[in-house]
Amino acid sequence: MATNSPNPVPFSEPPYLCGLPSPYYTEGHRRFQKACRAFLWEHLMSRAFEWEREGTVPEHVWHTFAKHNMLVPNLPAPLPVAWLKKLGIHDILGVKVEDWDLIYTGIYLDEMNRSGLSGPPSSLTAGMAFGVPPIIKFGSPQLQERFLPELLTCKKRTCIAITEPDAGSDVANITTTAAKSADGKHYIINGTKKWITNGIWSDYTTMAVRTGGPGPSGLSIVVVPLKNYPGVTMRRFSVAGQACSGTTFIELDDVKVPVENLIGQEGLGMKYIMTNFNHERLTIAVGVTRQARVALSAAFEYCLKREAFGKPLMDQPVVRHRLAKAGAELETLWAWVEQFIYQLNNMSKEEGDFRLGGLTALAKARAGMVVNECAQVAVLLFGGNGLTRTGQGEIAERILREVPGARIPGGSEDVLLDLSVRQLVKVYKKQSEKLGQANL
Repeated sequence: MATNSPNPVPFSEPPYLCGLPSPYYTEGHRRFQKACRAFLWEHLMSRAFEWEREGTVPEHVWHTFAKHNMLVPNLPAPLPVAWLKKLGIHDILGVKVEDWDLIYTGIYLDEMNRSGLSGPPSSLTAGMAFGVPPIIKFGSPQLQERFLPELLTCKKRTCIAITEPDAGSDVANITTTAAKSADGKHYIINGTKKWITNGIWSDYTTMAVRTGGPGPSGLSIVVVPLKNYPGVTMRRFSVAGQACSGTTFIELDDVKVPVENLIGQEGLGMKYIMTNFNHERLTIAVGVTRQARVALSAAFEYCLKREAFGKPLMDQPVVRHRLAKAGAELETLWAWVEQFIYQLNNMSKEEGDFRLGGLTALAKARAGMVVNECAQVAVLLFGGNGLTRTGQGEIAERILREVPGARIPGGSEDVLLDLSVRQLVKVYKKQSEKLGQANL
């Protein structure tokens, strides 16, 4: 819907946008939501389907978002206020950067996925969301001075490059190597990266490389130039759904990069990657929940008007049963994600990573399951229309096609389920030790 009026179709909006009480949102948050939705409708949502069909969001959209500081919200909250103000970035649609919190971020992410398609928003956001944060968190002052001015003002684009053809979720075993040159002034990088969102448009990438021996202790992160850089070959390829996200295969053949491009310290790359993954997984969970909402509410609306066997589909008990089960999954997930956002907003980064890292992985995995359920229900209820790539069932067909893109990136579902429990065991042991010491 183009306006800010509430959508009356059940499951189409989070409860706070349906006029229900919520402890999370202030008047400032609600004002931003209205401004954000209006901006995104004008500059992205109104043509999202058209651009997804064409396979590319036009470059001018990137520049429009940059001009209005509407890519900055992809950074983890709280924002890097000193850097932003130094670069002349003082507010985001009227919200002062120093007042920005994770609840604003959640609103932004929800609105960015309002079309139900993940390709158009991810074509703009992935680099800022995942490529820039490691430089902010772990980069030396000199490294930040070299790269942040152009990246934060969106004069240059970046991406995150971790996954490889033979090491997707198995990050600890990536094989791309970065060996120092004889004079010690450069890394010579060789290897391949695959499934790199936004790579084809990126001037730089924050890349995981192997600077040491096998396993996680041998990993580091380096800023690597991409576009037109000697030894770098990139090609775009298609994946299931997300046609305009710019998924890229990168080959690196003796790519020479200054050692000053190292982020943080050698051998700590795995730690940096895992810290960044928590932000990525929460981002995915919010966006995926909106996709599930779009799919289910579209099916609900269709069932109210579509007649079969002489009466509306909604009069069939089996139809209501499917909608009810999927709706319960959806609203339960959103309540959990909303709770996460509130908790992380009121915890230190260190405490949030430790206590909620495993649960964030679990929430991301659960979000993939829920969008799968909602998308399948939508396609089944749309019937033949849900199988077509045009017409009234197009949205259900497209979202179902994008489900693997929710369940695999950011850590595949089964890996995250296991990771979540292992992390919870670590928290348990740590808290048990504290309790034991307190009782001595």
